[in-house]
Amino acid sequence: MKQELIRINKKDNVAITTHDLKAESSMDFEERRLLVLQDIPVGHKVALRDLEPGEHVIKYGTVIGHTTCPVKEGEWIHNHNMATNLDGILSYEYHPAQWKGPEKALHRKQVFQGYQRADGRVGTRNEIWIIPTVSCVNTTIRKIEEEAKKRFGGQCDGIFAFPHNAGCSQLGEDFAVTQKILSSIVQHPNAGGVLLVSLGCENNDLQHFLPVLGEYDKNRIRTLITQDVEDEVEEGLRLIGEILKEVSRDRRKPCPVSELTIAFKCGGSDAFSGVSANPLCGRISDTVCGFSGTAILSEVPEMFGAEAFLMDRSESKETFDKVVGLINGFKQYYLDYHQPIYENPSPGNLRGGISTLEEKSLGCIQKGGQAVVTDTLFYGQRAEKKGLNLMIGPGNDSVSITNLLASGAQILLFTTGRGNPLATAIPTIKIASNTALAEKKHAWIDFNAGVILEGMDFEDAADRLWEKVIRVASGEERTKNEKNGYREIMIFKNGVML
Repeated sequence: MKQELIRINKKDNVAITTHDLKAESSMDFEERRLLVLQDIPVGHKVALRDLEPGEHVIKYGTVIGHTTCPVKEGEWIHNHNMATNLDGILSYEYHPAQWKGPEKALHRKQVFQGYQRADGRVGTRNEIWIIPTVSCVNTTIRKIEEEAKKRFGGQCDGIFAFPHNAGCSQLGEDFAVTQKILSSIVQHPNAGGVLLVSLGCENNDLQHFLPVLGEYDKNRIRTLITQDVEDEVEEGLRLIGEILKEVSRDRRKPCPVSELTIAFKCGGSDAFSGVSANPLCGRISDTVCGFSGTAILSEVPEMFGAEAFLMDRSESKETFDKVVGLINGFKQYYLDYHQPIYENPSPGNLRGGISTLEEKSLGCIQKGGQAVVTDTLFYGQRAEKKGLNLMIGPGNDSVSITNLLASGAQILLFTTGRGNPLATAIPTIKIASNTALAEKKHAWIDFNAGVILEGMDFEDAADRLWEKVIRVASGEERTKNEKNGYREIMIFKNGVML
């Protein structure tokens, strides 16, 4: 029988409701009767004992905030009677823990069918991407995509245009970040070929972008300056035809999962995200890292309040210092704009039962499993070190999935408790934290982690999800975002505009 309350850790003084509870109802809970004193929505917290004002609220076995008034056993506890403990920029101490990470899940598949690229990296797709150097040609690349699919459809894994919001009127580091992100996307292993489209007069014209791109295969990456030709769509089609001569010869071959880089993201989270979907992703992170692959966790503001758990898993003092710089550097970003550091959770998170940033962050970092933290990544920086990498970037869904794409991840696992169809250029496996969402938004959701709340063992669910990851990586299965055309990029901008 489905339990009515979930206590995640024996130390917790709150539990999560699995359905709406009515005032004056009672239930059996941990060998006693618990009387519910208020109506409490599904996914929200109920106090398991009387709490005094200022007392710590414990969830995940650690502090997620404090009470702001007396709370009785059986009462609803949320942002009306609790608050965050977080304040300001913190200092941290290095505690070398000899963290070894999880045991290898040797029973899980260790090979997938991928596309070996000339630089040694492996793609999970063999697509042609149409990338603009500037947003001025966004509609142009959409037109080229539409006509290219009519003319060349079926000759590779797909032809896709990726409009974005940048490329001109930028200065300094902001402009450099845009160039670095675009350069990394152009050279992504899932792109067998790229048509790079410029207007011709933008800051990021080919004269200034190609030196950032560096050495590249001119048979697979072709360039078009739309101001220089009479019919930019027809010229684009001609160039795509030339790229296809190379791309159409590519074939899949067996590759070890050590060549996989899997990114993790959450969006539209609810209270169950940190109980089912995110820790399930943690098992996948542990699996790929255990087989000498790479996992990437981003959304730095959603590490605030839980960052010490990640820092304690740093492989070295050098890595620890980089993680501290990542965390406090992003806090300083908020202060530089005279904004509060801890202005989170979002309205949707609050409605879903998440009350404080500590609570949200402790749920979010579950996606990183128990793997050793080996490196941090800046905007547009490719992941080079195997293991768990932490990447800079905000929690904003569109920006963070673009950062993860630019890191070289070939697959994205995206958890959600309230629903979110957003995805990027790589196959995006959408994971629902609860069965109600999976059933309601079945056109968005690829995997239902809600089965864990209904009694399925975590490892059994992880086996099923890993099998899906391998099928998707091998091209045997397309994700819902691929079927429905959800493919977006949005570049982080942090500077003046000319």
